[in-house]
Amino acid sequence: MAPVLKVEQTIQEWGNGLGVRITSPIAKAAHLAQGVPISVEVVQHGVLLRVLGKPKLSLKQKLKMFNPEQHGGEIMASKPIGKEII
Repeated sequence: MAPVLKVEQTIQEWGNGLGVRITSPIAKAAHLAQGVPISVEVVQHGVLLRVLGKPKLSLKQKLKMFNPEQHGGEIMASKPIGKEII
């Protein structure tokens, strides 16, 4: 299988470990972004990264996406505003 995009980079010290910077073109081609869960596997001729799913959003990110019109207009109501059972 031929690579879709290929770059050469150097592994560098990063804290107590090693790291490699994933450049923007590689990240875009591989659908990588901050917070995306991945698996790291040692394979016969190197290391393989696999995307495991979508990024896990922080509470701040989730609240930023909240649309009161889409969700019935309620956002942490402090008093009854309908026919709630008390």
